[in-house]
Amino acid sequence: MMTGEKIALRARTEADVPILHTELYEDVLGRSRGDSRPWRPISAPHSPFAPGKHDDDGAAVFSVVELATGDLAGEAVLWGIDLHNRTGHIGLALRPSFRGRGLGTDVVRTLCEYGFAVRGLQRLGIETLADNPAMQGAALRAGFTQEGHLRRSAWVYGAFLDEVIFGRLAEEWHAGRG
Repeated sequence: MMTGEKIALRARTEADVPILHTELYEDVLGRSRGDSRPWRPISAPHSPFAPGKHDDDGAAVFSVVELATGDLAGEAVLWGIDLHNRTGHIGLALRPSFRGRGLGTDVVRTLCEYGFAVRGLQRLGIETLADNPAMQGAALRAGFTQEGHLRRSAWVYGAFLDEVIFGRLAEEWHAGRG
């Protein structure tokens, strides 16, 4: 388990699946905004949140737990891990009742520690919709730099939306820790 100031990242359990599936996957608009793949109806037993769905070196999947309450707050993932170029991408989704508490920034910081210190990556990226100020703010507060803006690059629930690209290098993370 890895801990930040407000959250812990731990392995996904079977008990997490129905909660995450109901609150994060069955929210069609929300899921469409957070995943580039099209939403499709999937029952909880086949949920993308089921443990073991991402058991490879290309992704590290965590459940997010709020330390103050011990409650399941959402999911976090380091995905697209490229061991040759030593890069990866950060993604997270918080349950609606846990949003607006500053947990997202702590999740991003803790995933940085995992990516840079544990996995030895040299660059992490975050891609988010241009109309998602919460994720943009979390990225900036966690030390990421905005690197680009992709116009109409994401198809989301009937419309093309812009995306914003953020990046952080291992040396920036190490310098920020001292």
